[in-house]
Amino acid sequence: MSNKVSIGVVKCGCIGSSVLLEYALDERAEREDMTTMVYGTGSKMSEDLCEQAAKRALEGKHDLYIVVSPNAALPGPSRAREILVESGRPVIVITDGAARSIAKKLDEVSNVGYIIVLADSMIGARREFLDPSEMCMYNTYVLRVLTVCGVYRCIVRYIDEIVNKLKKGESPQLPRVIFDKYHVIEHSGLHNPYALAKAIAAYEIARHVADLTVEACFKVKEWERYTMIAASAHEMMRTAALLAEEAREIEKYNDSLLRTPHAKDGRTLAKTRLMEKPAEVM
Repeated sequence: MSNKVSIGVVKCGCIGSSVLLEYALDERAEREDMTTMVYGTGSKMSEDLCEQAAKRALEGKHDLYIVVSPNAALPGPSRAREILVESGRPVIVITDGAARSIAKKLDEVSNVGYIIVLADSMIGARREFLDPSEMCMYNTYVLRVLTVCGVYRCIVRYIDEIVNKLKKGESPQLPRVIFDKYHVIEHSGLHNPYALAKAIAAYEIARHVADLTVEACFKVKEWERYTMIAASAHEMMRTAALLAEEAREIEKYNDSLLRTPHAKDGRTLAKTRLMEKPAEVM
């Protein structure tokens, strides 16, 4: 294995965890130890499109594959995963709480890991409610929740660990994580207990958004009812985003906000005070 690891990211549809994934791995486009290529299906995630994206990714002969999608148990994302698993390379599945049921199935595949994000809730996809502006706004809410609550930091941490192992020619240990409120405590980097309480509250509100959006999109037939339910779900996610922002502001006021930038060689650095240089994480 060379000192530069190649990562192929296959995006089937869209969830909050996928929007800035490749950018979070190389936030200043300076890392010299890894490269990423993205293969996407756009907003659709049919089996045919997911298969095409996975086969294109295989042509890149990457060292690590990441499949990120809503509900990884659906036929499209499942087909993409199956194709990539056959390569023998390590595969990471990143998905939402709707795919929680397949965790045991994935545990049985040696070269597959997963990060299931319970708060990465489905959008209120009803025509009477959702337009391009509402779709964009919803994703800004989700991104704030996932970022402050440590989801992106968790994803980056595990992928960085895999990259470090691959650079050494070693077999990586793949994550098998169902990200819940306890992982917020572990990965958010928040120090103030009130900030942490707000982040957990934000995560739990966001997690329950899916209860309403699933009801609005698949169970309720009367348009007046499902429109109101979808709108309510988005208001919940907005409230979660505000709580997440408040948690981050508390850390800023205390000058204790954790920042974990990458060095050029891929090492993770860290600092908590604004006016200090980041140091290497031991």
